[in-house]
Amino acid sequence: GTALLAVDSPSAALDLLGRARGLLGESISAFELISGQGLRFLAETHPQMRQPWSSPPNWSVLLHLGLSNGTGAEQAIETLFEQASDLIRDGVIAQSAQQAQDLWSLRETIPLANRAIGAICSSDISLPLSEIAGFIAKMPATLARFGDIRINCFGHLGDGNLHYNLFPAEGVPASNYGDMRADLQAEVHRLTHELGGSVSAEHGVGRLKVADIARFGDPVKLQLMRQIKDTLDPQGILNPGAVLPPRAA
Repeated sequence: GTALLAVDSPSAALDLLGRARGLLGESISAFELISGQGLRFLAETHPQMRQPWSSPPNWSVLLHLGLSNGTGAEQAIETLFEQASDLIRDGVIAQSAQQAQDLWSLRETIPLANRAIGAICSSDISLPLSEIAGFIAKMPATLARFGDIRINCFGHLGDGNLHYNLFPAEGVPASNYGDMRADLQAEVHRLTHELGGSVSAEHGVGRLKVADIARFGDPVKLQLMRQIKDTLDPQGILNPGAVLPPRAA
């Protein structure tokens, strides 16, 4: 069972998640938050993809239920639609496997649309569910001093994982913002940390976030990681510079 449901805000999406968990329990296998900006980027870069709305809502949720055969996933979503009518503004429930795939294709193509538009910087963060709505509400004002910036925020809301991507004003290349890229990402990571979140979520640390992990990570955990690294790799030759900064020569 798959549905794309329009909501008024991230706060409403979180309320809907709570309502859905109460009604459907562990059958919820995906609960994806999608911003209107992401759907507008899709319309611009992939106009051949059909969307349920001619004018995308500011926020929507892609819901997927993993129920065994014969248990009526469509009926379960319809029941949620009825019981959460105060939260759901509009929506479409997939009536076939192809319709479900079409809805998922919208979500899965957003990163490709982002790449085509050209991001200034991209953050992969996680937050306590109780802090997500506040984070999304606070960030635009924090970023406003940097100028005209478009935000595409989407992600795995059920896991507290957000992809928070910043883009230049329409018609302006991302290279024009190059001198502020590091400061923009630092602002996103700073507020994430202040709200009890992590600056590294599903895509890991790699090399790009080494400095951020050193700045925001738990020093005790980092020291233990360093001890394990030194024990297993005393010469520092295994993937040097990833996750932990290399030892000074």
